[in-house]
Amino acid sequence: MGVRGCRAFSGMLWGRYLLTAGLRCCRGPVSCHVFRHYSFLPDDVKSLKAVVSPDISKIRNIGIMAHIDAGKTTTTERMLYYSGYTRALGDVDDGDTVTDFMAQERERGITIQSAAVTFDWKTHRINLIDTPGHVDFTLEVERALRVLDGAVAVFDASAGVEAQTLTVWRQAEKHHVPCVCFLNKMDKPAANLSFSIESIKHKLKANPVLLQVPVGSGRNFSGVVDLLTNQKLTWKQTSTRDDGQVFESEPLDQSDDPDLVREVNEARAALIEQVADLDDEFAELLLTDFSDNFDAVSSSKLQDAVRRVTLARKGVPVLCGSSLRNKGVQPLLDAITAYLPAPDERHHDLVRWYKDDLCALAFKVLHDKQRGPLVFLRIYSGTLKPQTAVHNINRNSTERMSRLLVPFADQHVEIPSMTAGNIALTVGLKQTVTGDTIVSSKASAAAAARRAHNAGGAAKRQGEHASVVLSGVEVPDPVFFCTIEPPTMSKQADLENALSCLQREDPSLKVRVDPDSGQTVLCGMGELHIEIVHDRIRREYGVETQLGPLQVAYRESILHEASAADTLDRTVGERRHVVSVELAVTPRRIAASCEVAFAEESAGQLSAEIKEAVESGVNGAYLQGPLLGYPLQGVATLVQRVSVEPGTSPAMVSACVSRCMLKALRLAGGRVLEPVMSLEVTVGEERLGTVLGDLAQRRGTVRDIQSRHGDKVLLATVPLAEMMGYSTILRTITSGNATFSLELDTYEAMNQQDQSNLLKRVAGLP
Repeated sequence: MGVRGCRAFSGMLWGRYLLTAGLRCCRGPVSCHVFRHYSFLPDDVKSLKAVVSPDISKIRNIGIMAHIDAGKTTTTERMLYYSGYTRALGDVDDGDTVTDFMAQERERGITIQSAAVTFDWKTHRINLIDTPGHVDFTLEVERALRVLDGAVAVFDASAGVEAQTLTVWRQAEKHHVPCVCFLNKMDKPAANLSFSIESIKHKLKANPVLLQVPVGSGRNFSGVVDLLTNQKLTWKQTSTRDDGQVFESEPLDQSDDPDLVREVNEARAALIEQVADLDDEFAELLLTDFSDNFDAVSSSKLQDAVRRVTLARKGVPVLCGSSLRNKGVQPLLDAITAYLPAPDERHHDLVRWYKDDLCALAFKVLHDKQRGPLVFLRIYSGTLKPQTAVHNINRNSTERMSRLLVPFADQHVEIPSMTAGNIALTVGLKQTVTGDTIVSSKASAAAAARRAHNAGGAAKRQGEHASVVLSGVEVPDPVFFCTIEPPTMSKQADLENALSCLQREDPSLKVRVDPDSGQTVLCGMGELHIEIVHDRIRREYGVETQLGPLQVAYRESILHEASAADTLDRTVGERRHVVSVELAVTPRRIAASCEVAFAEESAGQLSAEIKEAVESGVNGAYLQGPLLGYPLQGVATLVQRVSVEPGTSPAMVSACVSRCMLKALRLAGGRVLEPVMSLEVTVGEERLGTVLGDLAQRRGTVRDIQSRHGDKVLLATVPLAEMMGYSTILRTITSGNATFSLELDTYEAMNQQDQSNLLKRVAGLP
């Protein structure tokens, strides 16, 4: 870090101290209660080295995930404020939050892309990623969870587990990420602790471990009782401008509300019993040292047991609060440092082969107009330094990293080095994309592969490099597409550059050129996704583009088994190419992917090069179905015989196989598969009939109707083609009193009549 960077960083720390010291001087005399005021104290100001490279056991890499509008960004904003990073509380409605810094996010009041922010809480460094809650941006959550060690799941206490909560929870489980639950919006009249706990149990199939009991309900919600310490934490708002930084902490007294005292005693007894069931070490401690009185167990022993349960993913701690009303966020920060794992407590098998050499995963790319591509890296081992060359295993290329930064949302502080366990932002990696593995050199990767090989690891079975590449991010297939055109041909190059940059940033955005019309086609995850991309091209790249009508990404399959044979005999120049192919196609389950296999007699006679050419031809044919040219799924191909004359090029083999595949697919009879969405609508009972009638016209199938605080929650499956502009229609028929969420469920075969209508519409027939 340069001298200027050091001064800026130190100035930020001292500025934070001076600000909080000034606030403390204005507080007036302290009452007999203990007032907690979390901020930097004079002896808390760390050296620059401690701030830049904290001990790995003090690092927490966490993400905040939830359904849309549960309060993720508001909670993040409070965390930054109470840690002393920001001087004013930002508000989503006012469009002045730190992590929602894109113009589109501030206008719509939603998070579109995940934002990383680094701050310190007490003695710990927290690298936090605020993720989107909208289903169109699920990939942002996926790639954040891939590199995080823990997560905070935020719930609306009046709604419990919602549709997108279920999706992000499954993603966290897939990556084995320990979680802490935060029941937000406890100040809402409909907030219900027991309902939320039950929904976590039944819908998420998780073990909620309740650590706090709310004091008051609805508008009277004033704080929480910590069940581990029996401390009552109260936020007494003296005015609407009270920032919640100071709160009272006092032991729960028998003179307090008797109902609250009884509830706390019952909840603490249930907590001790539940933790003992989940943790054998704690159960043994209770039976040997506290058999006479379980309640006498110390809070530190109970906290250690809760931590073990959380890290083993046997249970999830549950806390309460109201971020918007500035209540309960400080105990949540304490819970993050107490219960979620440090990087060295998460075991990544592959990383041990690198020992102290650099191993990092690129999980996000942003484009900056001044700096160029900015690549977010999670460092798993070794040390990262600027002005050094690094090797990208996936691209087999070496690049020079010019600068290293700590990400503070849209502001970045330059640093001289970054150690294992941290999240860093790099400048200068122009070829790296999401999911790439970065190491110090080619020799380092080879050495790691040798260690894995010698230890009898996966390298023996999978080849040398397969075992030393970190697994990337699974990108879902797009479900919507539309054409995009520049205003004039002179702007075509600018549009292509914009789309190239946006694709590097967002792997779920696909761009292709239609082979028949030559038009550029945008493929995305939903209407909002494509709308945001269109808006960004206009604002950030200055290209006024026109979008064609939104279309649905169908799939195709076959009806029955069919066989075909083909021969290609062509002379190119002085070389004669002769290939004969026989193959059969068979339908599989609709949801299954396409496969290719060789008959035993032909498999042994073909060279590896010809085999690869045959597979390439089959897979190329899978990309374009016989009916409408959509990709195929649920098809298996058996290559029965391949005869190749000497001198025939692999390209000719692929061409012959593709032609033979097209014949077989046409003989097998095609059917169109349409994307079917899982729909959840929350609506008042008086409007339920109207919504059901509208769904019936959209070929929807109702799966369940549930009750939630006087409202009805309608669960249904509906073809995506029928859901164009549904948000506007729903607002109209319910007078704006309904909300909905959509998520891809599966692909289903269309009935004959609907398929005929679609084919006519595509052909332009009436």
